[in-house]
Amino acid sequence: MNIARPIRMPFETPPATGAVIEVAQGIFWARMPLPMKLDHVNIYALADDDGWTLVDSGMNSGKSQRIMADLLAGPLEHLPLKRVLVTHHHPDHVGLAGWLAQTYGAEVMMSRTAWLMARMLVLDVQESWPVETVEFYRRAGMDADILAARLAERPFNFADVVAPLALGFRRIEAGDVLHLANRKWDVHFGHGHAPDHVTLWSRTDDIVIAGDQILPGISPNLGVYPTEPEADSVGEWLESCTRLLPLARPDHLVLPGHKLPFTGLAARLEQLIDNHHGALARLRTHLREPATAASCFMALYGRSIEAGEYGLALVEAIGHLNHLHRLGEISREPGADGAYRWHIC
Repeated sequence: MNIARPIRMPFETPPATGAVIEVAQGIFWARMPLPMKLDHVNIYALADDDGWTLVDSGMNSGKSQRIMADLLAGPLEHLPLKRVLVTHHHPDHVGLAGWLAQTYGAEVMMSRTAWLMARMLVLDVQESWPVETVEFYRRAGMDADILAARLAERPFNFADVVAPLALGFRRIEAGDVLHLANRKWDVHFGHGHAPDHVTLWSRTDDIVIAGDQILPGISPNLGVYPTEPEADSVGEWLESCTRLLPLARPDHLVLPGHKLPFTGLAARLEQLIDNHHGALARLRTHLREPATAASCFMALYGRSIEAGEYGLALVEAIGHLNHLHRLGEISREPGADGAYRWHIC
């Protein structure tokens, strides 16, 4: 039985750019900068006799390549880079993986779904907005000024920040046991934030490499996108957290994809689950009157949403609405403007 201990941060200060912190024997923590409000991604270097395994990589850019090269020629210089293990397909995690494979001969390790998603999205370059994406935004009730501003610009493409992926990779499957950093790691998949998201649970000691599946201080974004507009991201994520909760031990040190490493894994999982159930309860009350996804922000988040976070807030609102719709609790009808109005059945 798990005992939910308080959440604590053993490391108060993150590593500076180009530096590393040893968080456990043979496991080193570094950070790569990101050009967004969440301005960093954590990466971890795992030492084995034959070389490093790098967990996640940051976005691809000239600046990121220089920082990574300096890491590998500086604090990580005493071993060669052998493997890049990517927890999930999002650009801040997979961005440099292809470049590292090409430049250093590293093997790329991913779940099959993550590799297929990343490779497909890198190859699918859009110079103008797809009809399906515009329709998706209109059905969500996106603010007209924000939609007009988006349509006036070139769409974001994975290829803008993700290096081309090599044709071959090593597949990671749920239930695998990986041998890294002189430890045996059990592989458990999470879902909701990203499909087939890899998490690693050490059998040897109390280390969990969680990627973005479990984060301290913030919730992973549970967005729904035009590629799968009916997805139940919230339901998938709640199932994953509930399934992972019995694995949590009081002394686990969790190495997340963002923010600081922490202990108190069971408490954090319970907190995250409760937070989303609370958001769903507020949404049910809000939907006593018909509402678009874009008009659910205050009910879900309890605050106004700024332009820089509008897109992520919108796709997560759709995730919560799709979950209640999947449960049969709410219905939707399109309005004259093409936006869905959601309401309690």
